[in-house]
Amino acid sequence: MKALNVISLILIILGGLNWLSVGLFEYDVVSEIFGGTDEVGSRIVYTVIGIAALYAIALFPKVSRDA
Repeated sequence: MKALNVISLILIILGGLNWLSVGLFEYDVVSEIFGGTDEVGSRIVYTVIGIAALYAIALFPKVSRDA
């Protein structure tokens, strides 16, 4: 389970950095790699990062309790 927590955190960080590049430079790294936001590869990456974020919501009570 610990490995899944680390993978989720890494994916959320990468997603956040992608949004940072969109906000600052109007450059979407994921869509650039896969050829657009409507491409299957981009949609898969966005979906996986979104699932990681949903999983992280479940971790919130554990993190709050440890703090």
